[in-house]
Amino acid sequence: MRVAVVGGGLAGLAAGCALSNAGHSVKLFEQRPYVGGRASSYEHPGTDEVIDNCQHVLLGCCTNLIDLYRRSGVAGQIKWYDRIQFLEPGGRRSVLSPGPLPAPLHTSLAFLHFQALSFREKAAIGKALTTFVRGVPADDRERFANWLVRHGQPQRAIDRFWRPVLVSALNEEMDKISVKYAAQVFHDSFLASAEAGRMGIPAIPLSDLYGKCADYIRARGGEVLLRTTVEGIATSEDGGWQIASADDAVHVDGVVLALSFGGMQRFLPKLAAGEVRAELEARLSHFKSSPITGIHLWFDREVTSLDHAVLLDSTIQWMFQKSRIQPLRHGGGSYLELVVSASRSLVNLQRQEIIDLAMRELATFFPRVRDAKLEKAAVVKEVHATFSCTPGLDAFRPGAETGWRGIFLAGDWTATGWPSTMEGAVRSGYLAAETATRYAGAGEKFLVPDLPPQGLMRLFS
Repeated sequence: MRVAVVGGGLAGLAAGCALSNAGHSVKLFEQRPYVGGRASSYEHPGTDEVIDNCQHVLLGCCTNLIDLYRRSGVAGQIKWYDRIQFLEPGGRRSVLSPGPLPAPLHTSLAFLHFQALSFREKAAIGKALTTFVRGVPADDRERFANWLVRHGQPQRAIDRFWRPVLVSALNEEMDKISVKYAAQVFHDSFLASAEAGRMGIPAIPLSDLYGKCADYIRARGGEVLLRTTVEGIATSEDGGWQIASADDAVHVDGVVLALSFGGMQRFLPKLAAGEVRAELEARLSHFKSSPITGIHLWFDREVTSLDHAVLLDSTIQWMFQKSRIQPLRHGGGSYLELVVSASRSLVNLQRQEIIDLAMRELATFFPRVRDAKLEKAAVVKEVHATFSCTPGLDAFRPGAETGWRGIFLAGDWTATGWPSTMEGAVRSGYLAAETATRYAGAGEKFLVPDLPPQGLMRLFS
């Protein structure tokens, strides 16, 4: 089968890798000069440094993303961590890490020593977490902020536990997150097993990481066409499709549209008008985006010995010391990336205002910042970084199959069962590839199973 994949983000790369490995002829179209979509890197003007558009992390429960890394030969380029550091202003440190007890109790000993919370707050959190042991609620209509009130969570427990975890994982605030996806974060990563909760950070720039997926497609006879915009899609006489770009027209049997929800909204006018397009347009109208801001700081010396940390009671949620994770291109010193998820408060601020805010807050956690020289800085605002997993949105997330014969959808916003994550994007690509092969009469499987629960969690599976 000849398949066109429109979009070179993770969803499109996953679909292209799966289909090309199964022997199908793949042509992937990407309008940018690089693949990766919202998970990409570039040389930042003025800093002479290659930076990621935003820090991306994965967890051990991201089985399909890890499968994509194995396929493309970059699994060894992920640095894995079992310990998550939480810092309070002033520098006091609390650590979450697995211990000898079976899941779901594997982090309980570390949690008992979690200094950032009182015993009463930890008891309230522990009681609330037990509601997720048996699984994830199917109904996505309740707001997690309401759930926290119903389960008697103290405000400091929300501010120092629930919010840091969920805003980072789901890129949204408590009153806009559905209980279903909040529960999924805790069930799948905190409770299921120690392996599921391990955190992985790419040790090379994102475009290098996902460029290997493009190489994988090419090595299996496919084409990856960069700087190529699809201008139109039309049916052909034999029931296939004509894909028109500025330079060429390609005839294919099937098409995978692997775009963000915003990209899909902009692409819809290129498709035939009618009920199918109108329904998809109506579904897309229910999606909203949430921003992420990355603040990149280069110092003349090391300001902390930590690779990463969660920063509590701060606008900044995460610190990643990239110079310890990825080697610096130029000289020594220390390169930090700070991440602010759901960063609506920063969208309208000027670059220098954001840098000044970051320097003030950073110094309260790492006093060495006050004596270090800031050599250069960059601010990257991803205004439409992810879709917002608002209550009730599942009803509008479409599957891979469309009403157009031979056209399939991929993208983290489709019905993957996951929120807006790299894992969700890869799942959508594999699901679209499976649907395309069923259309061709083969019915191949590409989706990788979830990690099995361990310890006592096996009793509840």
